[in-house]
Amino acid sequence: MKRFRRLIVILLVAGLTALVAPSVWIMATTRGKCTADLAALPHRTVGLVLGTSRRIPNGGPNFHYANRMEAAARLFKSGKVDFLLLSGSHSGRYYDESAMMADDLVQLGVPRNRLVLDREGFRTLDSVVRAGAIYGQQRFIVVSQRFHNQRAIFLARAHGYEAVGFDAPDVGMVRGVHTLVRECFARVAAVIDVVSGTQPRTMGEPILIGGSKVAGRESYLALGTVKGQAQR
Repeated sequence: MKRFRRLIVILLVAGLTALVAPSVWIMATTRGKCTADLAALPHRTVGLVLGTSRRIPNGGPNFHYANRMEAAARLFKSGKVDFLLLSGSHSGRYYDESAMMADDLVQLGVPRNRLVLDREGFRTLDSVVRAGAIYGQQRFIVVSQRFHNQRAIFLARAHGYEAVGFDAPDVGMVRGVHTLVRECFARVAAVIDVVSGTQPRTMGEPILIGGSKVAGRESYLALGTVKGQAQR
């Protein structure tokens, strides 16, 4: 019985360590890289806005989403970025996070021709890696809540990109406890992705934001068109 109890304790300690260690590593790696102070941010061509649903499963408003859109609009209006790259998932005709974000940001006063939609941001890893590999941004500002920014910046730096975070207001422990619990496991997954070299689900042809070059190719994104074709 003593040996059994000892084994249980060892397993519990190992499990707790496996859950906590990635979060400690991520926070240490990203210390000083996130801020809610616009004046402290550098200028970058692109602000990468990480997607989430406009509503929570019970149909109520997602305050993480609303706060994130307001922060993205503030970032753009401050002149700290020239474009907003809206990266989210889509599952057919009736669910498109990037399009939702674009509509709401236009309502908040951001010109539509300064919004770039990345509909292949199925995970934070996808959003971050595609910002560099597809959209040519080696340095960018990530827009989300601090806990999410930390994970995104960790992933960005692991892939050689220089990212900093603009923190949208959080929603507090009562409304956000489920999200924070899920974030613990997401950080474990992020570390595993980095160690294992996991790549985004989809990549594709380079699409340039701001008229720079990517991998020796010239393709321009201007006023919602890519290589003369309407953006889908």
